Amino acid sequence: MLGGIEAGGTKWVCALGPSPDRIAEEARFPTTTPKETIARALSFFREMEARHGRLAALGIGSFGPVDVREDSPTWGYITTTPKPGWRDTRVAGVFQEELGVPVGFDTDVNAAALGELSYGAARGLSSVVYITVGTGIGAGVVVDGRPVHGLVHPEAGHILVRRHPDDTYGGRCPFHRDCLEGMASGPALAERWSMRGEDLPQDHQAWRMEAFYLAQGVMNLVLAVSPERVILGGGVMQQGHLFPLVRSELLRLLAGYVGHPAITEQVDDYVVPPGLGQRAGIVGALVLAARAGDRGAHTR
Repeated sequence: MLGGIEAGGTKWVCALGPSPDRIAEEARFPTTTPKETIARALSFFREMEARHGRLAALGIGSFGPVDVREDSPTWGYITTTPKPGWRDTRVAGVFQEELGVPVGFDTDVNAAALGELSYGAARGLSSVVYITVGTGIGAGVVVDGRPVHGLVHPEAGHILVRRHPDDTYGGRCPFHRDCLEGMASGPALAERWSMRGEDLPQDHQAWRMEAFYLAQGVMNLVLAVSPERVILGGGVMQQGHLFPLVRSELLRLLAGYVGHPAITEQVDDYVVPPGLGQRAGIVGALVLAARAGDRGAHTR
């Protein structure tokens, strides 16, 4: 059996299944302190092992930033997160030691991208970008079937964007103020308009401004990574009417420069919602587990 953890900044989802697309058991609980949250997850998997037999491997897709460098002494840590109490928290190594199984560890958005590439809206492709727009903004990038890592991992939620000419909002990123996350995350949307996104009418000017910022993020990733598909998930993207606005703004910004028909003629099939819905992250965590089990060690 495979184990997976979608370690979010608001809640953790733990799951068990014989394969990533066959989840047999699942638990959800709020993200509190590191000690309490990790203990609840360990308790879940120990209970599952008593019921279903020993785990073969565990995959963790975590909020971050995280250290994904396999040769690093802080591999498997949540590092410079602004979430109170979680900075420099050891995560993956605790599970590896306590459960005695191979552990795959990556960002939550890379895990979601893997889930979508394996079983969702990007199935059959070799590259995809998954952008989540919620409490924060993050992007998972998979190329040739592998999550992209380098010096650290992609942090595309913090790219700089041009300001909308009618926008006087200062931004809310604690590091960069008016980066993409600072201008277009769910909290930024609510703070700018003094109203939660789900309560704003569809014809409110907020949505065209939101699309203005999100399309810049998509454009930059299209130009830098050239993915075969872009998936937009997260709480803000539950507003389905945003998709046509983002696609239209993306075409305007690209101005015909990327001349591939996937964009110029089939943009509705290029920028899409997650095929797995809100389960992309946990399915991706189980994909990480399967890959870790194949390699027999902590792994990407």
